[in-house]
Amino acid sequence: MNVSRSETHQQDKLKRRKRLKKLTAIYLTLLGVMVITAGVLLAAANSDKLKEIFGPEESASDGNAQAGGDNADGSADKADGVPASEGGKGGESVKGGDGAAGSGNGKDSGSSAVSGDPGAEGDNGSESAGGVSGGSPGAGGEEQTQGGDDEGRAQGEGGAADQPGDSVTSDDGQAALPGETGGTADGEDKISLAFVGDLLVNEYVSSLTQREGYDYLYRQALLYLSEPDLTAGNLEYPVTKRGVPVTGTPYVFKGDPETLPSMRDAGFDVLSLANNHAMDQGVEGMLDTIKHLDDTGIAHMGAGRNDKEAFAPVIKEVRGIKVAYVGISRVIPFVEWKADKNVAGVAETYETTRAVKAIAEAKKQADIVVVMVHWGKERVDMPEPYQSDFARQYIDAGADLVIGSHPHVLQGFETYKGKWIAYSLGNFIFTSYPKEKAGETGVLDAICTKDGDCELTFHPMFTTAAQPTPLEGEAAQGLLDRLSSLSFGAKLREDGLLVAN
Repeated sequence: MNVSRSETHQQDKLKRRKRLKKLTAIYLTLLGVMVITAGVLLAAANSDKLKEIFGPEESASDGNAQAGGDNADGSADKADGVPASEGGKGGESVKGGDGAAGSGNGKDSGSSAVSGDPGAEGDNGSESAGGVSGGSPGAGGEEQTQGGDDEGRAQGEGGAADQPGDSVTSDDGQAALPGETGGTADGEDKISLAFVGDLLVNEYVSSLTQREGYDYLYRQALLYLSEPDLTAGNLEYPVTKRGVPVTGTPYVFKGDPETLPSMRDAGFDVLSLANNHAMDQGVEGMLDTIKHLDDTGIAHMGAGRNDKEAFAPVIKEVRGIKVAYVGISRVIPFVEWKADKNVAGVAETYETTRAVKAIAEAKKQADIVVVMVHWGKERVDMPEPYQSDFARQYIDAGADLVIGSHPHVLQGFETYKGKWIAYSLGNFIFTSYPKEKAGETGVLDAICTKDGDCELTFHPMFTTAAQPTPLEGEAAQGLLDRLSSLSFGAKLREDGLLVAN
């Protein structure tokens, strides 16, 4: 078991969540005071008009009083005339999150929106993989390289994102935070998990990060990353200042250790290293990555000094619910990269024997098992036939969620035995100005019980100026509808909730 994550980051998340709730309550209280004050001032300013309106009634009242009975000494008993409704109400009460007073003008939705200022277009970024052929490696340890499986060749400039939408509000009028969980009707605890696709923080986005800082990349999606209990993604580059670049593949990546603190601060708790770039800078670069992640406080899985380390799960516990993350890859450019008994490398799944064993072992240690798998064909929005078969084997072995990456575009969803499969979450941070499907991205939320029953919601986004930015309106609905058309026996509702057909 690999538990390399300190509790400090988790505590910071909880503090941020409490702080946001307090701020929301304060803002709503101040709004209510302002509305009531405005109502009182409005009533005072119109007091003369009120008198004019009710003046005739006052005179009539006086006349009626004078026509009343006489007292014992024969003098008329006069009643003081009082306006029937002078003063009125100082202002109507605020209902829900509308913040409306009097005539109902001046609304406050009680929601917090993420806003962005897309910058000018920048340079292209593209990647191409030296993936391995669809079949298992042949005898003698040789693997055939897939011709034409080029990563990111479709990455380019252009593509526009809509402005992000408002978050929903909870029943008590406070803004509901992304990934916020609560107990069920019977008091059962739940845990919120968030997932994104590929993360590549290197020269493709450096023109922006050098000017804005690394935290700039996550600003538009920050709440979706930081508020869930645990957030995970696929780290698509070795983190090192050393290493020897691999030869024989068209794209070789490398990232600075300075890229990691902002990732941690944005909310990332777990990163998978099981992919076709983990060893772009050799074993030295891969081991440096592990060290830098440990130093930063981000847990990792999917690669190691041997197969035991590579296949070992990361175990996280929140409110008594244990979650195991297993990282595996079916895209490895060289057979020498496969982790083995005395060989440093990546956890592979060209056939499922070792992966299934690792999943079954993880299930013994945790309530929920998440399999993060690097697979499929690039720039294709439908999975390969083997992926459905493999996913079912993973679930039969004990997986509760199967989360895919590598195609660099979004793919659909499927449910099997009540468990969810997300075939590809596309790119999350990759290039500055991706085009069309390459820019479509999002955050997948899973609200899970201790028994491993999960409810999934996809938050649609588009990458603009290297920032994944929430979509709203027609743009959001269009992406959700497209994902529904790519899914098997499942669809996404207008709020992003996944439901079985």
